[in-house]
Formats: sequence, structure tokens, C-alpha cells
Amino acid sequence: MTCEYSVQGHAISDLAARFGTPLYVYDGDILREVYGSLRERLHPGMDIFYSVKANPNISICAVLRSLGAGLEVSSLAELETARRAGAAPGNIVFLGPGKSAEELDACLQLGVHAIVCESLDELAALDARQQPVRVLLRVNPSFTTKGARLSMGGTPQQFGIDQDVLFQSGQFIEELRHVTVAGIHAYMGTRLLSSSDIVHNTRGILEVAGKLSVELDFELRTVDIGGGLGVPYFDNETDLDLDALAEGLNDTVDDFRTRHPGCRLITELGRYLTGWCGMYVIRARYVKQSMGEWFVVADGGTNHHMAAVGIGSFVKRNFPVRSLTRYEEPAVQRYNIAGPLCAPGDVVAKQVSLPEIRPGDLLGVERSGAYGPTASPGLFLSHGYPAEVLVLDGVAHLVRRRDTVADLLGKQQLISL
Repeated sequence: MTCEYSVQGHAISDLAARFGTPLYVYDGDILREVYGSLRERLHPGMDIFYSVKANPNISICAVLRSLGAGLEVSSLAELETARRAGAAPGNIVFLGPGKSAEELDACLQLGVHAIVCESLDELAALDARQQPVRVLLRVNPSFTTKGARLSMGGTPQQFGIDQDVLFQSGQFIEELRHVTVAGIHAYMGTRLLSSSDIVHNTRGILEVAGKLSVELDFELRTVDIGGGLGVPYFDNETDLDLDALAEGLNDTVDDFRTRHPGCRLITELGRYLTGWCGMYVIRARYVKQSMGEWFVVADGGTNHHMAAVGIGSFVKRNFPVRSLTRYEEPAVQRYNIAGPLCAPGDVVAKQVSLPEIRPGDLLGVERSGAYGPTASPGLFLSHGYPAEVLVLDGVAHLVRRRDTVADLLGKQQLISL
């Protein structure tokens, strides 16, 4: 007897019939569980901010905000998302290496907790507005990142200001008339799965923050240590040990707060908070064999889930892929899972072991709650973006309708010929 996958009592076939495929399904129970498990372990003096870029769906943001998360944003739309999701301005930080004048002005008007400045020119641009503003200096530290799958600090970067440059910028900062430096931000890398590496990076950031506050003569009111906690997608990767992380991190926080009792500490997390809760659901259209390999051609692919291709990796590795129609049946065949695009790279998974797949079956790419539609070329071949559904307290909510042909063509203008 075939047993299909379900979410909070909703059979996946029912969700697919109601909302169509391709489809992103988010499990609100898992979203709450992940946040709560981390919150109960972390030092109470460490605030958790959600990096909206990981999944900017306004309902996802609203759930995390309701649990106590602040929001970290990087565009006008994300700033408005945070506002509509109910975030107080004091729980919003705005960062990004190339902020526009409009974005800076919007932050000033709303009164966000801090603008994270990533260049000396940005500090000058803010000061020229002649309005009081609190900023964090994004520092690119000199020490080496440990454990990051993608390093974003300690090497030449478009992000932040090199530590050595900041140490030589005391006079420049002292001459600012309207900008108050309130602290430091650093983000060392992403997809960290070792608790000891995260603790190492955090200690380094806090040490740099302390030195800069002395050298540049400002009071540390906020330090944002970044985050980068990882989700294990691939074979031979293991879950982050939260207990070990909390033990090392909380000791570090205790020591820092003893020396800086009034300083607000922030960790910003995106992938870790939402990655676990999402499933990308696609339907098999055709199953065929080509030169000895089996292919499933589905109705969705890399146009909605570019992260599954392994961007930034030299070797293609598979996200966890499951048959949702035959969820508990044993694997009998290896399949390549392809999408509908006219592109050879539109392969979501290669040689993945699954039960026998038949046209009409539903497949799921697990751990897909982060960097799904938001990091994918949804306009390629004009398929548009998929629907998104959040199952919360047993109720399935459509939280983003899928694009229609009218949506895709509505912004275009046909010239007269």
C-alpha cells in the first residue's frame, strides 16, 4: 500500500491539487521548532535577527517576528516587508555594500536600529544628510574564517571595511557631525556546521570590536556577529551540535558582557531558521531512459530552485530528494531529476535513489525553505514563480500565488511597428 507524505495532516496530493505544482510548502511547526530550540539554548543577552534575503515571504517573516526575532534587511522591498510583518524599527538593521540614496533616506525616515555602513564613502553620504543617525561599521577582519563553505570575511571582499583601514580612520570618523558610530558588524561566512568554528569566529569578531572601540573612541552599543549557521544538505554532512555551540558561545558572550554590560549582541540567521521548514514540490511529467540512465522530467526545476544545482560548488551534490507519492516505498532505481527548461543544466538532482517513479507522481526537494525562489531565475523561459503555501496550526495558507501569463507580460510595453 502506497503511503504518501503529509504536512500537519494535509496529504501532499491534496495540497498539490488545491494549489497546483510546482509548489513550495512551508511547515510552520518546523519553523517554530527550529527558532525555539535555538532561542532556549542561546544566552538571553544574544538577540536573534532573521536575514530576510533567505526567504522574504512576508508571512514567514511575520511568524519569526512573532517569535521574537528582529529582521535584517537589504533593500527597500525588504524594509517594507519588515514593516508590514510587524517589526518595530528598533528591531530592524539595514545592510548591503551598495545602498542607494533612496534606501538610506528610507532608513532615516523609519528610524531603524542601525544602518550597517560598508565603506567610508557611505559614512560620508549619511553625514551629508545632516540628520542624526546611528550606524554599525561593517568590518572585514584580518583574521581567517574557519569552517565557512562560502567565506565573506578575512579575504578581499566587496563587503565591509578592512580592519586595517578602520584603524587608520580615526580622524575621518571623529570629524563626522551627524553620524554616531554605535558598534560593529561582521559576517565571516555561511553554512557553518562546526560549533567550534562558529565560536572561534565569534571570539575573533568580539575581540576586533573591542579594539576598534578603543582605537576609534566610540562606545560599543551594538555588535552584530553575523551568523552563518549551516543546514546539512549533502551526504557526509552532519547537523550542527546546538548544545556544544551554546556552551562555547554563551561563555564567550558572558565574558564580553562583563566588559561591555550595556552592549546589544545580535546574531543574524537566514538559512538556518527557514531552510529546514521548506519543501519544493514538483510533479513528474515524463519518465524516460537515455543511454542507460533514467530521467524524470518534472514541471519545475532550477528556475525555482537554483540552490539545488550546487552554485559555488565544484562537484554537483544532491539536496535530499524524496518521492512524496510513494514516501515509504524502498528505492529501486537511480534517477536524474530534470525540470522543463530548454537548458542542459536544468537538473535538480543526479543519480538519486528513489522508488519507481511514474508520470503524475509528486517529488519533494527537502530543506528548501531558504534561497529557493528568492535565489532562482524564475523568469527564465517565462515560466514565472511558483505558489508558496505555509501550513500553520493545521491550516494551509496560500502566502504567494503563482505567476500568471498576465503577470509576466503586464509590465512589458509593445512598441508600434
